[in-house]
Amino acid sequence: MSAILYIAACGSTGTENPSKDQESFSTVRSEPGQVPEYGEGRTVPEQEITPSRGEQVMKALAAAYPDILGPAESRDGDWAVPLRGQWYYYAEGRLLPEDMRSRALEFDPQPFYNYIADLPPWKEPSAEEAERFAAAADRRSARPSRRSQHFYDALWRAHDRNEAYERVKTIRFLGHNVLVHYYILTELSLVEERILEEAKTDPEVRQWVDELSTLTGWNWRGIADTQSRSLHAYGIAIDLLPRNLRGRETYWLWAAEHTPEWWAIPYNRRFHPPEAVIKAFEAYGFIWGGKWVFFDTMHFEYRPELLILSGIEMEKHR
Repeated sequence: MSAILYIAACGSTGTENPSKDQESFSTVRSEPGQVPEYGEGRTVPEQEITPSRGEQVMKALAAAYPDILGPAESRDGDWAVPLRGQWYYYAEGRLLPEDMRSRALEFDPQPFYNYIADLPPWKEPSAEEAERFAAAADRRSARPSRRSQHFYDALWRAHDRNEAYERVKTIRFLGHNVLVHYYILTELSLVEERILEEAKTDPEVRQWVDELSTLTGWNWRGIADTQSRSLHAYGIAIDLLPRNLRGRETYWLWAAEHTPEWWAIPYNRRFHPPEAVIKAFEAYGFIWGGKWVFFDTMHFEYRPELLILSGIEMEKHR
């Protein structure tokens, strides 16, 4: 299987099988007056129960934003979290308020996929894999995704452009000014601290920092070729580009303009930040777009819930 096929961001529905690292146990009990299956007076062994994807996702969200969300609960046949006085339900990945659960089919699921810890070695896609990638790109263009933004609008208190702009602040990051949501100022400061520490002894990191030219954070817009809002609109995503890409590709959609088989572009022809930089971002809750099938190697976004879902440890600082 091709390395890029391992990357879970393509076509995720939010209903994937749970990770084997996420377990829940309960005790089996007999009914009153009934003889236990294993004999009177013996302890009945615990059985492993696999939590639903809804339970996993909503508990991951509650753990990722403990100062904003209350604990996840099972309510009305689904899992939900309280957010500023209102309950939001999993709704097969749509994350809808209670009064919109009946409209779930109007929206596509949010991408709650299993984020991989490390990019696997490159392998040329097979003809069958290439056909699947091409079909996925065609479907994306023919039917742009439309995700419900209700939960994330409420989480980041950014229901429109003006409200979103009120939430962003300027931070000096690696020598450049960038606008981001105030909630992630500490995280970015800690990422910067780790990168600069690495740059003292790692020439590759030092060169990457020195060559940075353009940083883009908050930008009220949608995801290209979709009807869904970009996380840049909330100020929780950041793009980092060097002065010169030296012919390397950084974004699948730009690459597709001149390379129809963009999925076959090997890693050495893509602009990748140093591994130490990627790990610095991931340590504080960010995921990297270079691990997506529809790759975006300049892009990092704050999604600690995905790291929690995937069993990837982060630094504790909140």
